[in-house]
Amino acid sequence: MSDNNWSCNVKKSLSEDLSRQSLGRPLNDSEAALAASLGAIFGSGQHDFGKVAEELQSRGVAKPSGIDASWTPSLLEEELRAINSSLDDAHQRGGFTPLD
Repeated sequence: MSDNNWSCNVKKSLSEDLSRQSLGRPLNDSEAALAASLGAIFGSGQHDFGKVAEELQSRGVAKPSGIDASWTPSLLEEELRAINSSLDDAHQRGGFTPLD
């Protein structure tokens, strides 16, 4: 293997490891779906929370809290704060989730 391929493989492996290193618990299905949708939306270049909320609504992304309401910027912020708080609590209780 060339040095360049080794470097690329190490970087890919390291970034995959770092992407989950501080989770106090695994994301549940609705949190993971929201994360994937946000990644796709932000990846498309959209960063305005109003537009992001509209896109989440148009994609039919469920709220991790289970609330039955339309996505708005303030609801998006509430959902993200709740997820972050839950992950922080899990981390406080048990450290981080071991990497696969």
